[in-house]
Amino acid sequence: MKVLHLDTNHELLINQLNALGFTNHEDYTSSKTDVEAKIHEYDGIVIRSRFTIDKQFLDAATNLKFIGRVGAGLENIDCDYAESKGIYLISAPEGNRNAVGEHALGMLLSLFNNLNKADNEVRHGQWLREANRGIELDGKTIGLIGYGNMGKAFAKKLRGFDVEVLCYDIKPNVGDDNCKQVPLETLQKNADVLSLHTPQTPLTLNMVNADFINGFQKPFWLINTARGKSVVTTDLVSALKSGKILGAGLDVLEYEKASFESLFSSDMPEAFQYIIQAENVLLTPHVAGWTVESKEKLAQTIVDKIKTRFC
Repeated sequence: MKVLHLDTNHELLINQLNALGFTNHEDYTSSKTDVEAKIHEYDGIVIRSRFTIDKQFLDAATNLKFIGRVGAGLENIDCDYAESKGIYLISAPEGNRNAVGEHALGMLLSLFNNLNKADNEVRHGQWLREANRGIELDGKTIGLIGYGNMGKAFAKKLRGFDVEVLCYDIKPNVGDDNCKQVPLETLQKNADVLSLHTPQTPLTLNMVNADFINGFQKPFWLINTARGKSVVTTDLVSALKSGKILGAGLDVLEYEKASFESLFSSDMPEAFQYIIQAENVLLTPHVAGWTVESKEKLAQTIVDKIKTRFC
């Protein structure tokens, strides 16, 4: 089987596929149009998020048997159309779930203890102890939307704290010893912290909007390491200004391009201008699952799933 690699990944991916007898070609620079012109030659594709695999692309891929996406989500692939053609879709949420769980916890603790704000002040000669009095995680209720690989990893990290962890998920019976599954209304009534762990789907687009935010009984903290388009930034800003949201840790942004490789190319939105100035907002560039270890684990997960299916 011939496999076309469209993004760079850990070297073990190609090395192990070579050892299994696959023929591997790399093309990290050609345009989507140029790739479409030759994709009929290949049995498999390995991609991160370089471009969208749509119906036109899939129609050109007449011999395609699998698509390996070295990451957690498949929103850049027309999954229904691919599956209708018998194409096996592979993702690797197992590979970076631990990294996401650690990143979410790090963001939350940093926000609670004003770490970035205090660090910046000390670097500028300010020694403001009372202004940086933190709050403790113990005793809080953490609400998770989505309880798959990422939600479970975050809940596992929270076991070391005296917290209650609740989750809401559209799938039944996903709760476990680390987290109690509850209706959304129960989560909104009790949560001090909301952390998103959902894929990008029609159900999650613009999910965190004004109505959703106002459904929470208490002011709360927001962590988003999932997908940026789940949060309406203008509504988030309004909630930050009113105090309904006490602070936010955002690894992903509504304004990200589909490739996740850059932000926006037009003028900076007004809401984002507020976000970047807000001391109670912590920002990172979509790197929650982006560790030295996860790079290797993501690649290994893809290899293992290809091997199980085709060897």
